[in-house]
Amino acid sequence: MTLALPTFAAGMAMSLSLAMAIGPQNAHVLRMGLQRQHLVLTALVCMLADAALIALGVLGLAQLGGLSPKVHGALLGAGMVFLSVYGWQAAQRAWHGQGATPSIGLAGTAVTTRGQAVASALAFSWLNPHAWLDTAVLIGTASLAYGQAGPVFGLGAATGSVLWFVVLGVMAFWLGRRLNSVRVWRVLDALVALMMWGTALALVWSLF
Repeated sequence: MTLALPTFAAGMAMSLSLAMAIGPQNAHVLRMGLQRQHLVLTALVCMLADAALIALGVLGLAQLGGLSPKVHGALLGAGMVFLSVYGWQAAQRAWHGQGATPSIGLAGTAVTTRGQAVASALAFSWLNPHAWLDTAVLIGTASLAYGQAGPVFGLGAATGSVLWFVVLGVMAFWLGRRLNSVRVWRVLDALVALMMWGTALALVWSLF
């Protein structure tokens, strides 16, 4: 018990430090919250997806030495395509001012179904190579330093992920009740497009 608590806390701290960067997954949760569509479901799926990556890293990838070159290459390719397309969609929304059209809805798009919400959350969680590298590989590798207490470190990391998405979801819901204007949505979508394209370019750069 004496060793378990510091190990658990270390895992939680590392997970929170990695999660706080506003990456594609966090941006998606924020957008769903601002749209007021399936926020709880989206946050829950992201929590479970992160927990699965953490478990994979702690219980498997760490012992195997990380992702194989083929899997890593496939993730990079899928991630670049996915982020580029989503960035283009966000740029189109920003250009045409489709952020908060009352006649269509807060998102300016058709209402998202539960299945689409789950699929989108999984895509943002698992098609981004940085999520694999940060969540699975880095946390999995760090857990090796704790020996047999590695699973406790992983449990702390998973708990940190849950805490982060709860806070992010609450913040998104709070903002969603106050930021319902075309100008705000255009700025948000423009920032999301730049972030998505920047991440995609960083993935391309990592190949050289």
